[in-house]
Amino acid sequence: MSDKPVCVVIGVGPGNGAAFARRFAGEGYRVALLARRRALSDELASELPGARAYSCDVSDPASIESAFAAIEADLGAPSVVVYNAGSGVFGTFEDVSPADFEAAWRVNALGLFAVARRVAPAMRAAGAGSLIVVGATASRRGVPRTAAFAPAKAAQRSLAESLARTLWPAGIHVALIVVDGVVDLPATRAWMKDKPDSFFIQPNDVADTALYLARQPRSAWSFEVEARPFGESW
Repeated sequence: MSDKPVCVVIGVGPGNGAAFARRFAGEGYRVALLARRRALSDELASELPGARAYSCDVSDPASIESAFAAIEADLGAPSVVVYNAGSGVFGTFEDVSPADFEAAWRVNALGLFAVARRVAPAMRAAGAGSLIVVGATASRRGVPRTAAFAPAKAAQRSLAESLARTLWPAGIHVALIVVDGVVDLPATRAWMKDKPDSFFIQPNDVADTALYLARQPRSAWSFEVEARPFGESW
């Protein structure tokens, strides 16, 4: 087993998730790529030195336990975890179902809770570690079509703050990146063909923010960092 540090990226998609994986791998981390579907993460793992892909459904604590047990056996205990899982169904409270509402909460809040419980003991023992949570502006306000998503993200943010207050004294840096804007993806470009490049959030730049948070000196830790394009209204 290598002595290189281990970074776990949870929620590996073609945007921020893939950018986190590439950024930390480029900085010498062995990266564990977690996603429900393996096609993209398997492809990324083949490109990145020392990376491995794992199946994980963060809405199921048993799946999280299984994935992290495999990571520890293959790579070692993680020193950085990036929680990028954040799906949700959009619609008014009349459009979304109770099942949609619960599913959003399970991915955004319950999954983070289960991950934190799984990784905190080893980080406590090491006296160091980073848990970077990728949030959203929806955590601060509910608009009509975020009836399921906003409450889930608000729960995630409150949980992250509670974790930070609990774990910072143990040397574990819990931080939240509030992503405010549209991430640059082929799908969003196709949907918003009239928008200039400057309208979109670049995943590589969000990944730089995550790496910065993971390396912040303990005397000046940040909890909440906002990431938005300069032209975004806020």
